[in-house]
Amino acid sequence: MSILNDTMILAGGVKIPRLGFGTWQIPEGEACYDAVSRALEAGSRHIDTARAYGNEKSVGRAVRNAGLAPEEVFITSKLPAEEKGYDAAWRCFEATMEDLGMETLDLYLIHAPWPWSEVGADYTRENIETWRAMEEIGQNGRCRAVGVSNFSVSDLKAILDNGTVKPAANQIRYFIGHTQEALTQFCMDEGILVEGYSPLATGRILKNPEVAAIAAKYGVSLPQVCIRYVLQKNVLPLPKAVHPEYIRQNAAVDFTLSDEDMAYFDGLTDTER
Repeated sequence: MSILNDTMILAGGVKIPRLGFGTWQIPEGEACYDAVSRALEAGSRHIDTARAYGNEKSVGRAVRNAGLAPEEVFITSKLPAEEKGYDAAWRCFEATMEDLGMETLDLYLIHAPWPWSEVGADYTRENIETWRAMEEIGQNGRCRAVGVSNFSVSDLKAILDNGTVKPAANQIRYFIGHTQEALTQFCMDEGILVEGYSPLATGRILKNPEVAAIAAKYGVSLPQVCIRYVLQKNVLPLPKAVHPEYIRQNAAVDFTLSDEDMAYFDGLTDTER
């Protein structure tokens, strides 16, 4: 089976395509519309966006114009990190749905546990209040699953201890040399799917000689090896690209890294140099 046809299961039984297409840093307009359209043409069926990316309108337009049934494409968006509280969550969700031009969202995430200008600050009380709205959003028939992004173990425990619905996913920065092992294991033990954004370290891994040598051995590109590594760690990768050939390559990862090469990658550090 092609990886493009493979799925994972979120808490609650919702199926999510095992490989996603990220849209972070792709600007609103034709750039985003073309990138998402090309990803769908290449067989991708999982598109990840966010209110903060400013490109939900283009994502929605590309999906609607792709000639696919709504249920064929899995769409994720995110509540801005700065928007905390019950009312803010509902207001932003409604704005996201209007911009996407869709009746139903597949996955809605809290983008971060703190505003980006206050990374590491304690917003536990606000996140618990926000999660109350997220639970309702996930139960009202317009969103199939809800989760979080960039949440630490302590952030997750606060939700688990005070909520009634377990986060379906935690989307975190994840790539060779940066696997956040304790957090990843906690999520897996709790049945929370780990999604890995920036599987290419935001491009900084592309000149890494160790990873390049393994890619050459398999006759594939360095990004393909990076994406395959994440897949084999049972984490859902969200690579981003805008060039048509890179979009195609990033979706062509139906090969298997050996146990020895996986172990070698597990031992690498400082891959962003």
